[in-house]
Amino acid sequence: MSKFATFLLLACTLGAFLAPATAREQAKPAQAVATPAASKNGHMVINGVGYYYEVRGEGEPLLLLHGGLGSIEMFGPVMPKLADARQVIAVDLQGHGRTLLGDRPFRLESMGDDMAVLVEKLGFKQVDVLGYSIGGGVAFRMAVQHPDRVRRLVLVSTPFSDDGWYPAIHAQQITLTGQAAPMMRDTPMYKSYAALAPKVEDFPRLLDVLGDFMRQHYDWSADVAKLTMPVMLVYGDGDMLRPEHEIKFYQLLGGGLQDAGWQRETLSKNRLAILPDLTHYDIFASPRVATTVLPFLDGKSDAKSWAEQVDGPN
Repeated sequence: MSKFATFLLLACTLGAFLAPATAREQAKPAQAVATPAASKNGHMVINGVGYYYEVRGEGEPLLLLHGGLGSIEMFGPVMPKLADARQVIAVDLQGHGRTLLGDRPFRLESMGDDMAVLVEKLGFKQVDVLGYSIGGGVAFRMAVQHPDRVRRLVLVSTPFSDDGWYPAIHAQQITLTGQAAPMMRDTPMYKSYAALAPKVEDFPRLLDVLGDFMRQHYDWSADVAKLTMPVMLVYGDGDMLRPEHEIKFYQLLGGGLQDAGWQRETLSKNRLAILPDLTHYDIFASPRVATTVLPFLDGKSDAKSWAEQVDGPN
């Protein structure tokens, strides 16, 4: 593999913004639902980081957190559906989009604390949270460290430990450094960064920071029990994460440990969705994510037990 291709793969493994949608999804007719204009946007300085945020739509609040080397714009294809049903609070994470990297250490735990402050300052007592990849890690930490702020939690393509990645992928992730920056000038990752970043010259330093982050071992399995709110895990069947890790995460949440019962009497409050024909690199842009998670966020189910089907309406 060429050096350029290696660096490109390294960037992709961060869940980078590769394109607005997959080729198949781009070929589909445009969605009828338009994305509502932002009713509020700006920067909010929290613990030394000036986070850029946007608020769109109406209804129950939903905090939306993007993946590595991405920005709010990663969710462009799913934003219309989400903002049509929810008041979406979307944030550019530290060093991403319109938010400066600054000098504070890049830690998901710190950003989890920051997100709790951000939603409080915006006037929300409690929010639902959806995070993808690194954004899922921030969402996880927010829910563990501030469970009173999170009503329901959706983690998309998110591991609970660095053991979740396929070994070959993780071996490449940990070699990422700022030296890759010159070779990425013509990639969508750099172009999307340069279009929004207040200091484009920070790109090599961001790669160094993300590489350092991925070289740190972490295992949050003991913290999973602290997720007291309902949790939904969403993955693609071609995800970067090992299927056995995805199942283990669900089991740590109390799901997948026994049969749910013919009356659904032992069904877990938590959910696991493995969506077909999706990968780590395109799941964030799939409208199917929105249609999958919205019923869960609304606390609704269209499933009926066998007894309800037989007995029919009263």
